[in-house]
Amino acid sequence: MLAIENSIYEKGYRHIACIDEVGRGCLAGNVTACAVIMPKGLQIEGVNDSKMLSRKNREARFSEIYEKALFIGIGTASSQEIDLYNIKRATHMAMIRAIESLSNKDGMKVKPDFVLIDAERIPIDVHQMGVIKGDSKCHGIAAASIIAKVTRDKEMVALHEAYPMYNFKKNVGYGTKEHIEALRLYGKCELHRNTFLKKILDKNEQMTLPGSLNE
Repeated sequence: MLAIENSIYEKGYRHIACIDEVGRGCLAGNVTACAVIMPKGLQIEGVNDSKMLSRKNREARFSEIYEKALFIGIGTASSQEIDLYNIKRATHMAMIRAIESLSNKDGMKVKPDFVLIDAERIPIDVHQMGVIKGDSKCHGIAAASIIAKVTRDKEMVALHEAYPMYNFKKNVGYGTKEHIEALRLYGKCELHRNTFLKKILDKNEQMTLPGSLNE
């Protein structure tokens, strides 16, 4: 899991930021990216693709990564930005924002000199490499996937109270059968991505819930 990072360090780079995102395929909520710079040579036991870990294990690894990482940055792109620009561009925006927000526990920021990204290339003036299935091959990308996943899940769970009919605390915005049935029954809310609902709701149903839910 450290082979890729080590090969980059051997070329003389010092600050390798690893990036991953979550929420790309959701019907509602932000797409969330994490950039993380880990200490050279550190491998945290159990860090792997966040999708392969139980919630309990993700949260345990989340705490350990936050404790041991040198720099962490979080970036998001809203459902409105996803509709405006498309999901790929919005994902790149979130990744760039994550890089720009990289900071340590004292709030000091850093600009990486190399970026490793899970299966993407982004428009930045930094050397970079896209790694196919990077969250299962690269320790830093796996760490970023865990931070991004836990961060986004907590945000969606917190939004459940305002939008209980969609059960965000369980589906965190993904298109489960229950979520789709709720959309057809109640319509959408301001967190939903209009461009993702075209095949689910007809034109008469594609309206935002009225009243206090959007206030």
